[in-house]
Amino acid sequence: MDAGSMSSPSNLKSQSRCPLQEQFLQRKNSRENLDRFIPNRSAMDFDFANMMLTEGRKGKENPAVSSPSREAYRKQLAEAMNMNRSRILAFKNKPPAPAEMFPREFSSLQQDKPTKPRRHIPQTSEKTLDAPDLVDDYYLNLLDWGSCNVLAIALASTVYLWDATNGSTSELVTFEDGVGFVTSVSWAPDGRHIAIGLDNSEVQLWDSVAKKQLRTLRGCHRSRVGSLAWNNHILTTGGMDGCIVNNDVRIRSHIVETYRGHEQEVCGLKWSASGQQLASGGNDNLLHIWDRSVASSNSPTQWLHRLEDHTAAVKALAWCPFQGNLLASGGGGGDRCIKFWNTHTGACLNSVDTGSQVCALLWNKNERELLSSHGFTQNQLTLWKYPSMAKIAELTGHTSRVLYMAQSPDGCTVASAAGDETLRFWNVFGVPEVVKPAPKANPEPFAHLNRIR
Repeated sequence: MDAGSMSSPSNLKSQSRCPLQEQFLQRKNSRENLDRFIPNRSAMDFDFANMMLTEGRKGKENPAVSSPSREAYRKQLAEAMNMNRSRILAFKNKPPAPAEMFPREFSSLQQDKPTKPRRHIPQTSEKTLDAPDLVDDYYLNLLDWGSCNVLAIALASTVYLWDATNGSTSELVTFEDGVGFVTSVSWAPDGRHIAIGLDNSEVQLWDSVAKKQLRTLRGCHRSRVGSLAWNNHILTTGGMDGCIVNNDVRIRSHIVETYRGHEQEVCGLKWSASGQQLASGGNDNLLHIWDRSVASSNSPTQWLHRLEDHTAAVKALAWCPFQGNLLASGGGGGDRCIKFWNTHTGACLNSVDTGSQVCALLWNKNERELLSSHGFTQNQLTLWKYPSMAKIAELTGHTSRVLYMAQSPDGCTVASAAGDETLRFWNVFGVPEVVKPAPKANPEPFAHLNRIR
């Protein structure tokens, strides 16, 4: 991270002490507190003082007049009249009664509202697995977590499956040397079928339960397929040739639309939750927004927005789960920025310099938070509060750039894979709130019986 973007310990310490505020409070107190040698007349009872002085003198002048019964009567009278005070002079005002900032009815309402406890974010990974032969390539996408809670990771020419429910690991497929290594993996929405992009420009579809290949998609690209994205039965592929192809996996002639706009490798693809807009990022520093409604099967589809604000490759893409037209994108080492876009208008809403290469982005499904993974120098995961983009936490542990991230189906756990050949699991997004089911209406008595007309 850049030194300028980090707060030094001395700055944090000075902020916590608040020296200006302390000086202001000291000056205020010294002005209000009166000199201890000067009596405060407004706080004294002169009648009581006069009585104390004169009665004491009478007792000394006429000792014979006083008797035990008279002295006992005087003490009882003093207690009843609140005259058992030894001090005559007052040197300090009574503390003023605290002023009510809000009416009592509002304060009672605020107290009734329960405060949400602050979420604890573990600073270390929950689990760490070895990932030998993980390809250290920024432009590939080698990790994905399916809806059936099975995580897929490509290590060289082999795709492995890790079942998060029981922790078991199995090998799905190992490709021969002529095919080359795996360049991308992506689960279908059903969580059973998986698409695998290869270095030889082919894409294969596999059944993960039966461990069986279903079909091979050919003719889409002229070189490796580094990015994949599903939209129901449409599999979108992005290649090093700069082309983006929509494939309908249900039919024999699978190519249904082609998007042309990138001049170099397409390294990021993400469909919006509605399935109407597609975001694509490339090594040409371009970010495109495509609209499915204007797609054409006869000719290459024109982009909806061509966004040229990034100054490095755009791989990290993430659609906001609580605002359908909000897209977050991250730039490579020469850019280091996270940008937010209104995909309806194409306007850049905000840009934040993170200080390092942005490799992947994930939104929290339960809170307004964004998680980013980075490269040199800290190789960290950073959790941001949206929209202020204040840092909530920085998770360290990887010793090389964190190239890939995937989110569990429940949205709580994040898996990260890095060039250090480790796969780490982070409980960064917490436990989702359990929504209580709506109470069922009481059924009408004897509703199952036929009514008498």
